[in-house]
Formats: sequence, C-alpha cells, structure tokens
Amino acid sequence: MFEVRERPEMVERAMLVGIYFDPREEVEAESLLEELHELVETLGINIVHTVFYRSRALHKQFLCGTGKAQEIVDLAKAFECDVIIFDNGLSPSQQRSWEKLGDAAVIDREEVILDIFNKRAQTREARIQVDLARMQYALPRMARMWGHLDREGGGAGGGSGGGGGANRGMGEKQIEVDRRLAYQRIDRLKRELEDVRSQRKTQRKEREKLGTAHAAIVGYTNSGKSTLLNKLSGSDVLAKDMLFATLDTTTRRIELPDGQPLLLTDTVGFVRNLPHRLVEAFKATLEEAVLADFLIHVLDCSSPEIDRLYETTLEVLDELGAGDKKIITVLNKTDLLGDELQRLLLENRYPGAIYISASQGENLDTLLTLCAEALADRIQKKHYRIPQTRGDVLNLLHRDAKVLSTSYEDNDIIVSAVVPDSIAGKLMAFSTTEAPPSRS
Repeated sequence: MFEVRERPEMVERAMLVGIYFDPREEVEAESLLEELHELVETLGINIVHTVFYRSRALHKQFLCGTGKAQEIVDLAKAFECDVIIFDNGLSPSQQRSWEKLGDAAVIDREEVILDIFNKRAQTREARIQVDLARMQYALPRMARMWGHLDREGGGAGGGSGGGGGANRGMGEKQIEVDRRLAYQRIDRLKRELEDVRSQRKTQRKEREKLGTAHAAIVGYTNSGKSTLLNKLSGSDVLAKDMLFATLDTTTRRIELPDGQPLLLTDTVGFVRNLPHRLVEAFKATLEEAVLADFLIHVLDCSSPEIDRLYETTLEVLDELGAGDKKIITVLNKTDLLGDELQRLLLENRYPGAIYISASQGENLDTLLTLCAEALADRIQKKHYRIPQTRGDVLNLLHRDAKVLSTSYEDNDIIVSAVVPDSIAGKLMAFSTTEAPPSRS
C-alpha cells in the first residue's frame, strides 16, 4: 500500500492538493484541507507545499484539466516532493494517471486515514478491522501496488489449505495470483471478525445479566473522550493530543451520585469524510454506541469548526443506527475558550449542553448528575426486610445492587438499596415500606 509503513525514509516531503468544484463549497473544502494537514502530520511526514484549486468542471482523468494537472506535478517536482496527497477521493484509474504523469507516489485522504489506523491499532479486534479495510481499499488498486501486498509465510497465500495457495497456475499472471490471495485474505478476515463479534456478544450478555446501565462516549477525534474517561474512572487509557489516539474501545465501571453503577465505553473518534469502508469495518467496535443506553457526545468547544464537527458525529451516528439515542452534549476544553462572548455564542447554539474541562476536572460532578437523571427510569430505590438466615438475598443485593444503609431489628435486617430492574422481581417478597434508620 503506502510505503510510509515499511520504509518511512522514502516518504519525507509531501505536497497536499485540494480541488473543489462549487464556489459554495470553498470554505468547507479549505477546512477539510486543513484537517488533512493534521492527518498527514500525524504520520510524521513533512508538508512542504499546499495547492488549493477550484476546477470549473470535474474531469475524468485528473479531476482537473490536464494543464492544471501538469502544473501541480511540476510544483511537486520543484519542491522535491516524495508524495502528492489529495484531499479528494481518487479512483484507481485517477491514481494511476497522476502517478504516471508525475512519476511519484500519489495517495488520497482515505489512504492517509487507513495508514493512521494501521499505526494505532493495538488489540486483535482493531487489527482485524484495519486489515480488512486496507485489503478492501487495495483490491481495485492492485495494478499499481501488487508487488507490495502482504504474503502469508512460506508462500502459502491467504488460504488455509496447505502451501499451494500462492502457486501460479498455467497462464496465470502475477496480478491474478495476488487478487486471488487478496480475496482469500478478505474472506479469512471477515470470518475472524465474526468470531470477535460473537465474543463481544457473549460479553455483552454477561453485562446484561447484571442489569448494569451502559453509556458510550462518542465524538470527533481529539475532542477529549479518553481524557474524560480517565478522569471519571481513574483509569489510564491512552490520551494524547493527536488524531485517532484511541482505536480500541475501553470500558470502565463508575458509580453515579445516586449509587447506581454505570459502564462507560470510550469509542474511536469520528472524522469528516470518514471512509465508508471504515465505518463498515469498525461496526463491531462502534456498535457499543448503538447498544448503549445513552451517549455522551464530547465536543472541543475551543475549535472554530465545532459546528461541522458536531454535524459529522451526528451523521455517523445516524449511519450506525444510533441517531435516536438519548444524547448528553458535552462541550469540553472550556479552559481553552478565548473570552466570555465565545461562551455566550456557544450557549445560544447548544442549549442544554454542559461545559466541562476534562483535563482540569471541571464540572464533572454535574455531568455525573445528568447521567443519573438519564437513567432515572431504570432504577428503583427500595426498602427490604430480610431474615438474617437469608444470606443469599443479602449477597444478591451487595453483588448486583447498591446498598445505601442497613439496620437490625429482632431477627431481621432492614436494607435500603438502589436496585436495578433485573433483580427487583426476585426481591419482591422482602419488600417493605419501612425505611431503615439513617445510621448504617
């Protein structure tokens, strides 16, 4: 695919190109090009020049006319660029046309994102998802890059049937062999991904048995989701000031002010023009957002692009089937806000949102209160009179509920507890209207 992964010394100087066609899209196109700049810098590549150009018509071969294409290529040579990176999506034929014209590597925004994901993925699940997306992207481009496709050890290809998978048949070209290997590997990755989904389904059933509420933290990449999870849970999830620092979901258990437990999951950050194949490949990860009881949507309120980032996240949630979930909107990084006017403008645009600084721990108690209110219909505060001989009932309460207070009266124990619906029915025989004394 893109040689930066295997031989980064070969790709040191890049030129970015953004081409737009409608004058009304100029501001959006320029913003996306700036975001591409951040994405490429995340790969550690030096950007030496940027071209932002409006083409009056969409040309099939180069997106723009041949004259402008030659001008762009000449600029790349003048700046001694190793690679030309387009913010636009390029078809395989367009990619080949640009590489033939410029005699240099040419990639698009999708390949940049795939390379970042490839560097960041850590767990087996994330690795499978990234590999699947990369192979699906690479398949129609194999005429350009067939020599760089991964091989299984010993020349066995991607199949499971011995060592003959990569052998070339009579009259079979190398490109045909590689396509066959690619299809085999894609099929294998899909099977492995299904296994991972099955394991996650089993884990989820175990959580559901406990009746513990679940919230997913979603939002644009680098908005502070992992930092928020760390502050709320006291965990140490990787949280860095970089795009896509987190690709693997992490779930932590916290306790809400009303005593109810809550499972919080940090999810992969969204980005504008996220490749559709990545949305598909990462559904096993992002389905945490679909299945959560509610979502915590984190926004970087110091970003001048906050409105666009907000819309991007909602669009991806809609595509995942989570657009109708209850959402708590969180405007993070208030410590970076410029002035009071900026905050007033945000309050007008996002009524009902909560303002926090995850890094400083500011206003997190209010956020936890809102989380408890979002789950108010899931819990019941109950009082029980339990015989001291029924240690099994007491164990059930201490394991699956939140015991608030206890007192002893004759041979009974009077317990006040926050009880999830999953076990409320098992305790009905011990229910009482008598509350225990305030002392525990």
